[in-house]
Amino acid sequence: MNEKTTRTAVVTGAARGIGAGVAKRLAEDGFAVAILDLDEDACKAVVAEIEAAGGKALAVGVDVADEEAVETAIARVVDELGAPTVLVNNAGILRDNLLFKMSAGDWDAVMNVHLRGSFLMSRAVQKHMIDAKWGRIVNLSSTSALGNRGQANYSAAKAGLQGFTKTLAIELGKFGVTANAIAPGFIETEMTAATAARVGVPFEDFKKGAASQIPVARTGRPEDIAHTVSFFVSEGAGFVSGQVIYVAGGPKA
Repeated sequence: MNEKTTRTAVVTGAARGIGAGVAKRLAEDGFAVAILDLDEDACKAVVAEIEAAGGKALAVGVDVADEEAVETAIARVVDELGAPTVLVNNAGILRDNLLFKMSAGDWDAVMNVHLRGSFLMSRAVQKHMIDAKWGRIVNLSSTSALGNRGQANYSAAKAGLQGFTKTLAIELGKFGVTANAIAPGFIETEMTAATAARVGVPFEDFKKGAASQIPVARTGRPEDIAHTVSFFVSEGAGFVSGQVIYVAGGPKA
């Protein structure tokens, strides 16, 4: 734990939802945490919550799909918090539609945030991990990687992240860096609430319908994902790399 307090973690898409839950958990674990999101002001509430609990955090606004912006953001993290050795690629967007209605712009937007963003962030941070001879990368995939109606773009991106994760594990392992992925099922966030609104179903009814299909008979919460991230970035998980864990309340294949 004493060694952990000197380490810096970067979490993208951390202004709300899963990202915010992960950031708060990593702060509890003793990391200084950079809270990255498109809108820097939106990150400040999470920073304030972490600081109120005695932790250290920094709000950074960045478009993860913008190469120059990513390099600038990581340089700021290094200057203000320290060289990052933990990266959680969580930033994501939805542009759902059936294939025949999906625009090229909707396809590209999802690919840029999920895949290009994770690539740019990982490339920018890995140099600090290699210098430290220790690092942890956690990519957020999804059960949608297995296929989901109306999500050709999102499903492809989330499946791509699994292949990306396994390749990072192979390339970076000899430097003391692990890479793993988490594939959440139904998690109660603003994003799932927006999906419910889009299909015209009250969120509570939407959650009940989802829970009825989940073996543990409930929907997930951001802290369920945060617990799994905490394990992946721990000292004890140093021999776990290139893995995908489906955190979905039941088996997925």
